[in-house]
Amino acid sequence: MKSIFMKYRIFIGIFLVFSSVTLYLFYVALKPSKSLPIYNPSDVNPELVDSTVQYISKYHTIADFSFTNQNGKTITQKDYEGKIYVADFFFTTCGSICPKMTANLFEVQKAIINNPKVMLLSHTVFPETDSVPALKAYAVKYGVNDKKWNLVTGDKKEIYTMARKSYLAVKLGKPSELYDMVHTENFVLVDAKRRVRGFYDGTKKEDIQKLIEDINFLSNE
Repeated sequence: MKSIFMKYRIFIGIFLVFSSVTLYLFYVALKPSKSLPIYNPSDVNPELVDSTVQYISKYHTIADFSFTNQNGKTITQKDYEGKIYVADFFFTTCGSICPKMTANLFEVQKAIINNPKVMLLSHTVFPETDSVPALKAYAVKYGVNDKKWNLVTGDKKEIYTMARKSYLAVKLGKPSELYDMVHTENFVLVDAKRRVRGFYDGTKKEDIQKLIEDINFLSNE
């Protein structure tokens, strides 16, 4: 037996190496690779989407916008062109989920602070009270980095339109009050092509960790 092994040892060695390589290649080929969905209005809870766009099932992108940030600067889609970003909706006097959401978004800011591909964008749902000074005070309180994170206010109709027609993330408020909105806990991940790639519960640490992982995944695509 030993003599047979010695005689064919080279062949056996080559066979074992070949088998190992083949098994590895099969594993790589069959292993599911990570991917992120591309969301369209028809994929999302209808409560969060304006009725005029609920039927759209492909090619949905974030519309152009123009708002004013915590420093009184006009912020448009040009400031986010080619960027991955996280969008959310809040208001400065919110005493329920907003403080927790903002604190968690600060953790996202820390994670992406040195990544030039990524930014953050928070919209107030109460622009009538959230003035530029109010946003600035809130930004200072929560450690907002002006180069990475814009808190924006503007025309309520425009914010409403962005929330429900572009980001697909905010519930309808009182029907008796035009353009009323009920902000949700949703953080919305937008890719560099202005497509919605994910929704995350901004109050849950596990969702924040997943959000950071997905941002890194998009950054390396």
